[in-house]
Amino acid sequence: MFLPYSVIEQLTPEQVAIWEAHFAGDRHERARSIEEGIWRRTQDPANAELSGWDPDSDGRRRVVHYRYKYDLDYTFPIPRLVLTDLYLFHSFTAPKAEIDVYRKNLDSWLRAGGWREKPDGWSKGDLRVTLTDYDEHPQDERAGRETPHGFRSVDVTFVSDGYEVARAVRNLPWDVLAGGMRVKEQRGNPAIAPDLTGLLDYLPFQVEVGCGSSIEAGIPPLHYLHEVYRVTARKDNTLTQSHAFTMSPEADTLVQEMLLDATGKAADLVRMFKACFLAQPTAAHQALRALRDAGHLVGPVITHNFDTLSARAGLPEVFVRRYDQKIPPVPLLDQAKALLVVGLHADRRAVQARARAKGMKIFYVDPEGLMENGSFKEYPIEGAREGDIIVRQAALTALPQLCELLNLKISPTS
Repeated sequence: MFLPYSVIEQLTPEQVAIWEAHFAGDRHERARSIEEGIWRRTQDPANAELSGWDPDSDGRRRVVHYRYKYDLDYTFPIPRLVLTDLYLFHSFTAPKAEIDVYRKNLDSWLRAGGWREKPDGWSKGDLRVTLTDYDEHPQDERAGRETPHGFRSVDVTFVSDGYEVARAVRNLPWDVLAGGMRVKEQRGNPAIAPDLTGLLDYLPFQVEVGCGSSIEAGIPPLHYLHEVYRVTARKDNTLTQSHAFTMSPEADTLVQEMLLDATGKAADLVRMFKACFLAQPTAAHQALRALRDAGHLVGPVITHNFDTLSARAGLPEVFVRRYDQKIPPVPLLDQAKALLVVGLHADRRAVQARARAKGMKIFYVDPEGLMENGSFKEYPIEGAREGDIIVRQAALTALPQLCELLNLKISPTS
């Protein structure tokens, strides 16, 4: 694989302006030119169905961490969006016999893929890959975790030439691992409303935005990445169906794909970032802009999304998604009487808890389900509580309707 790798071959002047305004540099709370993801999958009685845990077989672990850097390339007359640097880390802990077989497979894939062995690892194009075996992983020593009897670990690290990955970044998945499993909340008894009429009694309000509005803009759902990185056995586009974790080296194909054809795999790796960059603000984002211009929406958009769609619609953003699941402080304003949560599920609940503690009313806009293979499958909001109100609509429907209730005109994003 050679870098820079072309993501979008030709950019329009408008797209260059979007890059410079919303992605370039490090002026944001997180550099938007960097894409990063982490998965850690361990066996535990609490996830036995998905991880394959049982009392006689415990201790498997798989960690995947990627960090990519993008930029504009002006080599040709028309600038293009490119992947400039790549870091992909993969770690398996499993019974020794399985690791031994996996290690032989790795050597076979390296040679079949045309990698050249060097004193410090293997090389092909602008990528380097290192393989490291452990009887006891140094990160387990660091954390005081015992390696199960008869288990070993192997780490595979892909990195582009000259890409310096700081120790803090390399330690990040292990810090996340130390945080333990996510604890699923028990849903309360929220009220269901046909629309956001009830919000009119709680103006002004603040807003927290999840991936629902991004999916409406054509961006793949985050669970698409589970397929790209073989996090689970998922090979379709279903979300509500449970998919078993990839917990054995034999079932892992991510490293195999990278070693046999990294260039071919690259199109999958960059698809999410490409989609985020190409997406345009929808009528839902424009409705939020109209609500803010009228003074009904106050404060920045509290967002878990890295697509900058709210910012591109002319709204200030505060980005709160963190891989350690520790949501940073956010400005919950004294004049705000409610928090409107748009298309946000599962483990991102801290902002809502803080808003409740402040006495704010919580409204949700979410269909609480989705169409899969021609039928509607329920996907309930996990963190809804007694006293909360859920409007089971898409943001594209609910937010423009709210503007109609307030006699507001929605203007297209300039």
